[in-house]
Amino acid sequence: MNPTPYRALRVAMALILGAMLIAPAGAATLDQIRQRGTVRVAVANEIPYGFLDFSGNAQGAGPEVATAVLERMGLERIEWIATAFSSLIPGLKADRFDMVAAEMAILPQRCREVAFSTPNSSYGEGLLVAAGNPKNIHNYRAFAEREDLTVAIMAGADQLEMLQALGVPQQRMVMIGANADAIAAVSSGRADAYAATGLTVADLAGKSDRVEAVQDFEDPVIDGETVRSWGAFAFNAASTDFREAFDAALAEFKQTEEWRAILERHGFNETDLEASFARSTEELCAVE
Repeated sequence: MNPTPYRALRVAMALILGAMLIAPAGAATLDQIRQRGTVRVAVANEIPYGFLDFSGNAQGAGPEVATAVLERMGLERIEWIATAFSSLIPGLKADRFDMVAAEMAILPQRCREVAFSTPNSSYGEGLLVAAGNPKNIHNYRAFAEREDLTVAIMAGADQLEMLQALGVPQQRMVMIGANADAIAAVSSGRADAYAATGLTVADLAGKSDRVEAVQDFEDPVIDGETVRSWGAFAFNAASTDFREAFDAALAEFKQTEEWRAILERHGFNETDLEASFARSTEELCAVE
């Protein structure tokens, strides 16, 4: 055998093997999920969006809508996986689960990494502060304007981009791993407030008399627009057929009273419900 083509073949094989080693894990197709018989769905243990109760049952707006939609698709066996919010996108990309039901906000930078369904929900912002609001904080701008304030945010949450857009310096931000850590962070003085969605803040405020939700909270305005988030289900970017089938079933389910009842049960109001129809995934992914 001629040594030159032999060496070329070895080089080619090495390149192929190397590419296989560094390539991301492949996402399951809808047919493969049907054959497997189980859908792997991740949540971030964030009330009221998606969480597992003490018995391991999935609760919240995301899981309950996901369950109903998947049943309509003939997929009734679900393996629920709880993980940190910051691990949701990496987990999808690594094929550790098939979809995320955490009402994750659709943001352009996330759209470059994963694929989103049609919006399932819409929600505004809020602030958790120490009881009595001793620092007199009423909006996110305060952390840019006052050097004496610090604000906690959950790692991976979109409040980071909001605060950055408002000019809040990094040294005034305190990163925490989960919403459950917010009460201790604020009540101990580690942070003067916790920035999160209004629903999350209201839930946390109800768990301890050491903290409260800012009642006269002023919604952040960025580039002339009041900030509102649109939550959706997230999929591996390669899961095109699964996402499209889910999206079609979700669109039908959003026309039912059952969908409205699920979201209302978890604190979403009429404004939130109507706003969920106001923007498309394509529009939200294109916003810069």
